[in-house]
Order: sequence, then structure tokens, then C-alpha cells
Amino acid sequence: MNASKQIKAMRVHDASGHFQLDTVPLPELLRPTDVLVEVKASGVVPNLRNVISHYGERSYLTLPDLPAIFGLDTAGVVAKVGTAVTGIVPGDRVYINPGRSCGSCHACRSGEPTNCVAYTFQGYFGFGPNSKQIYKQYPYGGFGQYATAPADGLVKLPEAVSFEQAARFGYLGTAYSGLRKAGVCAGKTVLISGASGTLGLCAVQIARAMGAVKIFCVARNPELLERVRALDPQRIRTFSYGSGDVGAWVRSETDGVGVDAVLDAIGPGASHQVTLDCLRSLARGGRLVEVGAMSDPLPLNLHEIMCSQISLMTSLWFTVSEGQDLAYMAAAGTLDLSVFDHHRYALEQANEALADAEQRKGGFVNVVIVQ
Repeated sequence: MNASKQIKAMRVHDASGHFQLDTVPLPELLRPTDVLVEVKASGVVPNLRNVISHYGERSYLTLPDLPAIFGLDTAGVVAKVGTAVTGIVPGDRVYINPGRSCGSCHACRSGEPTNCVAYTFQGYFGFGPNSKQIYKQYPYGGFGQYATAPADGLVKLPEAVSFEQAARFGYLGTAYSGLRKAGVCAGKTVLISGASGTLGLCAVQIARAMGAVKIFCVARNPELLERVRALDPQRIRTFSYGSGDVGAWVRSETDGVGVDAVLDAIGPGASHQVTLDCLRSLARGGRLVEVGAMSDPLPLNLHEIMCSQISLMTSLWFTVSEGQDLAYMAAAGTLDLSVFDHHRYALEQANEALADAEQRKGGFVNVVIVQ
């Protein structure tokens, strides 16, 4: 490839969140272990404009220097590999897991890269000032024609997974990792809070693939809940939040026992009461895992929780290995990704795509930029 080649990218130049079509140099491979990916699809995160608005503010988020190329969930075809790359070749279909770590801090050396002091989402935001160094190494998000990534950050995609479906892997992987931490498997019951949303619907499909015998789906919109129930009427039970007592409903469906696990997928802005009501639906020894970033302070009676041996934990993102699990499940037919209604936009339509994603029409809609 010609190193002087120019490519198109939609970049943000200020905190307004408006994307501008620019030409930038073709990305170079900075390390022999890097790869160059020709982008075919990139997911549009509904919260993206809110993240961008933090430019110029003191925030726990660390953002790339402006002008910046965003785009969190990227899938495409490998165009070039570094001299030390094995197992990945040009032409491979891949998803770029955007989780980046420094590789040498205590957490990285302990095999826990998501706890890295420099942990960063390529094309989105980082979790501390050390993320600035990661951005210098991998400044390319999915809203451009090409992106670089480390070879060990790629998930190989089978033909059964389209690029548009792979652009949903961020939500699918987050849900999968959370469900694993919650102990969901064959024979277990699980309640998913926010089940009709972008993250929650992914959790429903994965809980089905993992063998949960009953999946309790809680959300507010009855029409969307009915669409969720229709995915698997034998295993899925639905409840419109606000129509009654969540805990009493769950116990009436579980012979008074409660559920083994709760995956809380409601996002910032939701009331803590939703989380508390779902917490009270747990059986003794059950687990609640937070993946939706509910930000309302949560008042807890720790003595009551201790006596019931209830576990509360959080789960951030997912590993490349877990992403590969998803690809294998989709190829085997146990994970159904056909439920998504893809809203496709060209690269030059990034502003329109983000406006569409912000409408939050429910989890069945998948807004994606395709090239």
C-alpha cells in the first residue's frame, strides 16, 4: 500500500459532537504486531454525543485530542499485517475489540487488562490520564475508511456473522461477560432489567444461548416487551415496570424462590428504585451484576444483603476471548443475531446516523455506518 495515500474520515473538531468529513493519511503500522483493517461497518453508540460534550470539562472520562475519529464497534477486513503477526492474514474478516491496555502495569501483568491504569476504548474514551498515550498509539476509530489495531485485539468473524451484526459486539460482549460473572448457565434463572434496550436485548439473546431455563424481562414499554417475549415464549416472561411489584411477580413464577441472577442493564438517568426492586427478586445466594451504568446513588441495607448471601458486582466490557465465544455461538446457531433491524448509513452520513441512534427506539434497532 502507498503510505502517502489519503483516506476519508468523519472527525469531531469541538465539543458540539458534529462530524466533519476530512481526509487524513492512511494509518501506518507502528508495531510489528499491529494490523491494518479496512472498515466495513461501525456501530453508532447512542451516548456518543454526551461523551463528546465532556471536552473542556473536568471529568473522569479521558478523550482523544481534537480533531478526533470516533467509532467504538468496528468490523472489517484485514488489509495488512505487521511482520510479527501470526494467525491473522490479509482478507480475514474481523471485529476490533476496542479495549486497549498498556501491557506492562501490575493489572496487565496479572492478566487483568480491563483493570489497567491506562485502560482505553479506542474510538470512544479512556478511564484516566494515561489513556492519552494509548490514543497516540491507536487514534483511529471506526468512522474512517481504515483503522489500526493490535493483532491480539481482533475477533475473527465467521461468514455467519455479518459486518453489521459484528458492529453490535460491544453490547453483546458486555452482556455476555456480565452474564458469565452472574453464573448464568443451563438450569439457571435470570432477570434482565432494561430488557428491551440496546444492551438488554443482547443479554436476552445470550441468556437463551447460555441455556437459562427462565428469562425474566423487565422494561417499561409493553409493545417492545411483547416483541421480546415472542423471541422465545416458552422461556421468556415479561413485566412492564410500574405495573406492580417486580419481586412478587418473580416469586410467583419461581415457586417463591426468586431468580438466581439479575443483570442490570438500565443506563444513567434511571432511578435506583428499579435496581433495588430487581435486587429484591433474587433468591438466597443470588447475584446482581451491573452492566448498564445506572448512576443514581444506591441505598443498601448491607446487613440484609449479607444475611441472604446476595452478591453485587459490576462488569466492564469483555475480553477478546469472550468476543470469540460470541462468534462461535453465532456460527453454531445457538446465538441468534437475526433479530436486529439494521439502520444503515454511509460514512458521510455520520451526523444523521447519530441523530437516529439518539432516538432510542429500543434494542431491535441497530444503527450502523457501512462502507
